[in-house]
Amino acid sequence: MKSDAGSKAEGGIDLVAAQYAGPKAGLKPIYDAVIKAARSLGKDVEIAPKKTYVSLRRKKQFAIVQPSTRTRVDLGINLKDEKATGRLEEAGSFNAMVSHRVRLENPADVDKDVKAWLKKAWSGA
Repeated sequence: MKSDAGSKAEGGIDLVAAQYAGPKAGLKPIYDAVIKAARSLGKDVEIAPKKTYVSLRRKKQFAIVQPSTRTRVDLGINLKDEKATGRLEEAGSFNAMVSHRVRLENPADVDKDVKAWLKKAWSGA
């Protein structure tokens, strides 16, 4: 597995801990479930925390994980040729770096569908 880019920013701030602090602390298990699913895809998955989200990359970014509200984590996925249906929404104004979004409200939402979408995006990255 590729090593993480590190969750510490310049100045020693743990970016992931900062994203899931305070009122968003209860969302961390959802993040952990997404990261577990992403890491299961292959050794070449890179987890790259940013200030407000975490980028999932292979040769290029294939997904992002962002705590968007106090009750929801948004998973942005790059699936350019996939039609938005059901839980797989068009990204719209969520983030221009991804084509689709899945709203996650608990760890169980990281189900077989989400894992399949992640795998498809990863294989295209």
